[in-house]
Amino acid sequence: MSAAQRAGGVASVAVRPLVEPDLDRADQIFRVAFGTFLGFPEPETFFGTADYVRTRWAADPRAAFAATVEGEVVGTNFATDWGSVGYFGPLTVRPDLWDQGIGRRLMEPVMACFDTWGNRHLGLFTFSHSPKHLELYRRYGFWPRFLTAIMKKQVTAPAAVPGRLLYGELTAAERSDALSLCRALTESVFEGLSLEREIVATQAQGLGDTVLLEGSDSGLDGLAVCHCGAGSEAGEDVCFVKFGAVRPGPGAADRFGRLLDACERLAAEKGLGQLDAGMNLAREDAYRRMADRGFRTWLQGVTMHRPNESGYSHPDAYVIDDWR
Repeated sequence: MSAAQRAGGVASVAVRPLVEPDLDRADQIFRVAFGTFLGFPEPETFFGTADYVRTRWAADPRAAFAATVEGEVVGTNFATDWGSVGYFGPLTVRPDLWDQGIGRRLMEPVMACFDTWGNRHLGLFTFSHSPKHLELYRRYGFWPRFLTAIMKKQVTAPAAVPGRLLYGELTAAERSDALSLCRALTESVFEGLSLEREIVATQAQGLGDTVLLEGSDSGLDGLAVCHCGAGSEAGEDVCFVKFGAVRPGPGAADRFGRLLDACERLAAEKGLGQLDAGMNLAREDAYRRMADRGFRTWLQGVTMHRPNESGYSHPDAYVIDDWR
């Protein structure tokens, strides 16, 4: 057994910011940890061409953290700021060092991020069948609520969607105005919710695009931040809706249908064969409408919330996300 394996946990573990030279090692640990836990025969290939580590580090290096033992990276965690909402993950630790307190050490800096940012509703996505994971996060005030289904469907070629715009096709001045409209839309979904960070990061890194649906009142009817293809969080031949929402109130269900069509249209234009989207099952009608359109669940987990409140996961919400 190596010295790192004999580490015995907390006292020998150091936590520091994740830096660019760490990314290859961090990505390897991420894949092997998830693949091992889920029993994948070749865990190092888990997630294929999808990239969660480099994309999240590039979005905000100050919110990415590494745990080290004797100077070697053995685990990572990432915090995400969506205005009034904050979430974290993926939190991964090298499998031979599981259950030695490293996960707890990696929680400390992300909780400090949330304190600094002032997020008032916090969350995460984890394995619903794992008492170990649920207990770890419960210690930090998170409580398991509804299941979240990660769903997929094969892409067809839907007709053009009236009022659909792509953020990536706007001028610099138009993008500034669009971000203001996006903030107004997400604010109507949940007070203080802002996806500006995701929209800008997706564009800056070339990960995909953000679909915008024009409304009849100079506002937006909907938006969807979409990752497209290998090197993004989607992976090869996949369009992944990282976040989507429509204006609440009368007609929201119809707007949600338009948004799904607009996302599928983007996937078809990009030549991608699969559309992925996460749906919290507290959003009952939204889930049913996705199932009616041919979406099927391929992965399922549970979201944990702090405080133990619904946030924007309730029956009247037409929101797509999964907090992975």
